[in-house]
Amino acid sequence: MVLKDVLSTNRGKAFMLCNEAIARGAIEADVKVVAFYPGAPTSEILDTFSEALGSFDYQMQIATNEKVALEICAGASFAGFRSLTAMKSVGMNVASDTLFVLGYTGVRGGMVVVMADDPHAHSSQSEQDGRFFAPNSYIPMLEPSTAQEAKDMVKEAFSISERHRVPVIVRTVTRVNHQSGVVELEEIRRSGFARAKWRDLKEAYLTLGEIARRKKLMMIERRGRLEEEFEGSGFNFILGETAGAGTGIVTSSVSYLYVLEALKELGLAGKVPVLKLGATYPVPKRLVSRFLKGLESVIVVEELSPYLENEVTIIAKEESPEVRIIGKRSGHFSEAWELNPDLVAKGIASAMGMAYDDKSRISEEAKALREGIPERYPTFCPGCPHRGTFVALNQALRALSAGGKGYYFANDIGCYSMWVFPPISKADSSLCMGASVGIANGLSNVVEERVLAVVGDSTFYHAALPAVLNAIHNKNRFTLLVLDNSVTAMTGQQPNPSTEFTAGWREGRRVPIEDVCRAAGADFVEVIDAYQVKENVPVLRRALEHDGLAIVVSRRECALYGDRRKRRRGEKITPFYVDKSVCRRPYACIRDVYCPAHEIDEEGQPRISPDLCDGCSVCSRGCAFGSIKRAESWGEKR
Repeated sequence: MVLKDVLSTNRGKAFMLCNEAIARGAIEADVKVVAFYPGAPTSEILDTFSEALGSFDYQMQIATNEKVALEICAGASFAGFRSLTAMKSVGMNVASDTLFVLGYTGVRGGMVVVMADDPHAHSSQSEQDGRFFAPNSYIPMLEPSTAQEAKDMVKEAFSISERHRVPVIVRTVTRVNHQSGVVELEEIRRSGFARAKWRDLKEAYLTLGEIARRKKLMMIERRGRLEEEFEGSGFNFILGETAGAGTGIVTSSVSYLYVLEALKELGLAGKVPVLKLGATYPVPKRLVSRFLKGLESVIVVEELSPYLENEVTIIAKEESPEVRIIGKRSGHFSEAWELNPDLVAKGIASAMGMAYDDKSRISEEAKALREGIPERYPTFCPGCPHRGTFVALNQALRALSAGGKGYYFANDIGCYSMWVFPPISKADSSLCMGASVGIANGLSNVVEERVLAVVGDSTFYHAALPAVLNAIHNKNRFTLLVLDNSVTAMTGQQPNPSTEFTAGWREGRRVPIEDVCRAAGADFVEVIDAYQVKENVPVLRRALEHDGLAIVVSRRECALYGDRRKRRRGEKITPFYVDKSVCRRPYACIRDVYCPAHEIDEEGQPRISPDLCDGCSVCSRGCAFGSIKRAESWGEKR
């Protein structure tokens, strides 16, 4: 992150990550309240605002989940303050209950909701097309293709929101959020922050019965006004001439960039007209209709679902029924995974009856480089406390399984999701945040096996707590393992209620998980240190054998977060090494701990990389021969 560019008060140009440009656009637009729950690919928006906190007069909260973040912003907007939240599309599932009602109630201060889809499921459990939230909630939507456009759209979204008194969705995808580009920095004009008097606003944000029915008609009227405005939006434009072209292309988001590259590769740049849509709900029907006129066929290029294709097909049927619509429904493009310039070029060439060799030099070189490289599963960082927890859990499970007991393992979303991969391979289900505990509530009543659910600290507060309360109230019998590593580690070490700080490294009030569980009435609540493997085995055995709900909180801070704190304090991180004179080579350290710092040297001897070792001590605690020692005791031989 180049924070100085985000904070710069000078006009000019800067090279920025798109997520930074989004934050810069909101700051230029005088945003006053921001709230987030972290989630890739939008996490850097949160991080940028957190790092910039104190430089500008906005309020910021890192919320327990996306619904709370959206409601924080809604409350601020009701009082007339500009607000912004950002979340991934599966986070919008959590927030959608509130989003739909905001379409009815409307807002006062400009409110922007950045929502990021994740085609190819790079960091998500599903490929979700969030564009459908816009028409379902009657909330307008903009889709940027570049960092510059993202910044411009965020600023314009605030204006649209206040003109029409409705939140505005700015929908991105991973390849937009994580691209970088040159961005024009405009003047920052901030107004002073002063609390409003609610009694002076004379507003009511209600929806129920007759009020909801009346407001539904108002939403439909608002959609018509927005569509008329989007007909002239500068975010929608046509490249090239449609007259005599025969074939045109309709596209949006990052697919627009792929189209430009594909047309260049095919030698069709400037020869095939392109309708680029940046304001995609409501779709500007007259503009689309005008583009269709005179064309024989239209290729719709978009990722995931045929959202635009369906809209173009409806318009074509009414205005230009002779135009052939080519896209996902015709089989030229897939609904699965990301697009790229090669795939787009292949689809366009096929649609236009052209030959295209999609075996580009780059793809061939990539294929050659992959040959001979063994498949590698994702693994935990050196020192990750989840590794130590699982080593102890695995020992407890082995001991109990020997007695004939079976287990159902309900995994969840977080770094520990990697427990599904070899060599751990411990997961019978993994759905979405907090679902492991809900699943455990159901399964514990219908299967013979003992159910074991696992969640992280951030997930516990995000979505699992209602299911925990359900288990306590209904006296359900299962084991819950809460992995408390002090931060929301998977998305960049952002704070959550189990962390002692909040946004901008300000002091926060830590909410201990075990206190919450005990206060709710759980009678078996134990706290263990994730690194104390040997001592944790009997605790986990008791939790697995307990005739009721057993909650074990395994606590040790995220290794990366802990290393950052050590460096700030000036503390040394001392690694471990294998004393070859003592080691008898049972390879238990490699087989059971599977730490990436461990390797086998040329002599077939276990070795620990001093560059990777975090000094967590988990492997040394499990060594039967005491051959794994701290480098400090090895003197200069290291």
